[in-house]
Amino acid sequence: MSDDANAPYESAVLGKDGLDALIRVLAEEGRTVIGPTVRDGAVVLAPLESGDQLPYGWGVELEAGRYRLRPREDGAAFAHSAGPNSWKTFLHPQRERQWTAERGADGGMTVTTEAPDAPAYAFLGVRPCDLRAIAVQDRVLASGRYREGGYQERRRGAFLIVAECTEPGATCFCVSMGSGPGAQGGFDLALTEVVDDEGHRFLVRAGSEEGARVLARLPRRPADAATREEAERAVAAARERMGRAMPPVDLRALMGASTEAARWDDVAARCLTCGNCTMVCPTCFCTTTEDVTDLTGEHAERWSRWDSCFDLDFSYLHGGPVRSSARSRYRQWLTHKLGTWHDQFGTSGCVGCGRCVVWCPVGIDITEEAAALQKEREEREEREARAEHEETEP
Repeated sequence: MSDDANAPYESAVLGKDGLDALIRVLAEEGRTVIGPTVRDGAVVLAPLESGDQLPYGWGVELEAGRYRLRPREDGAAFAHSAGPNSWKTFLHPQRERQWTAERGADGGMTVTTEAPDAPAYAFLGVRPCDLRAIAVQDRVLASGRYREGGYQERRRGAFLIVAECTEPGATCFCVSMGSGPGAQGGFDLALTEVVDDEGHRFLVRAGSEEGARVLARLPRRPADAATREEAERAVAAARERMGRAMPPVDLRALMGASTEAARWDDVAARCLTCGNCTMVCPTCFCTTTEDVTDLTGEHAERWSRWDSCFDLDFSYLHGGPVRSSARSRYRQWLTHKLGTWHDQFGTSGCVGCGRCVVWCPVGIDITEEAAALQKEREEREEREARAEHEETEP
């Protein structure tokens, strides 16, 4: 796991052979290497055995409700935006068995707690926004009063390799959320891909002792000034090319002042309450439990699985659901993500990856909704100020 981001660890330049060697070295050390690859018309995260499986030459076209692969001429490996799954899939699995129960011959029950599956992961190609998302989930699931043991075990052994963003998508807004496109810390290794007349290479920085140790095993050369400058330029240029932005206001205060906004009716008329936004979100963490038995009734299991605040039964109490309307469920999601998450965990629940925009079937845009709420708030405050002035005017 990552150490102090400001430690003076080594930086170097890797070629494509060095990236392949990185995967091989991590696998030799017993780690399951997960990274981006092309499958089923998307860039997805999956186990990697070699660098050849990386999505060299593939980019993506993104818009609200739209995702398409597109070929690239430069052969870059990490010039694509966030895909449909995130590292949450591996650290906080969609389904996880909690315990099993067996009925004995004497009619008694033996309950066995399930040991969490905790492979030693190495995550290759973590975007800075997703690095922030991992930190957010660390706060939710690995610290505080209610800790999730399986998450803690998987996270404790994870080796994080960041790929700084040089090609933001049309739905990315990490800059306005303070989570990218550069990586400031919390990683073991950070890569910045450079493709120019000098060749295809990766500037790599170690961010921990473990990262420096792994880097020392790779074929590399010292980081030269030209590569450093081009890497910095590419990340800086990405900062200026964000496709979206949150309104530059205190989002926490905005959500608190907008609980009765008319805009919720507008978005509710479009929202399918399908929960896609929560499933693809790298920070949403809600789960429910389900109990299953076999046909004989002699064996039972309890499973934890992902749930969504868009599910009608999510807020079910005796007598019915607390949030029965699409308006109330969308409002719950957005005000929690941008507002009350601060009260619970001391940070925003949004990292600006844009997945919820892309994978919404009807193209609802979280940045557009926040801007509409801010506009409605300003108009309301202007009306109230005008009315107060008229009342006090002689």
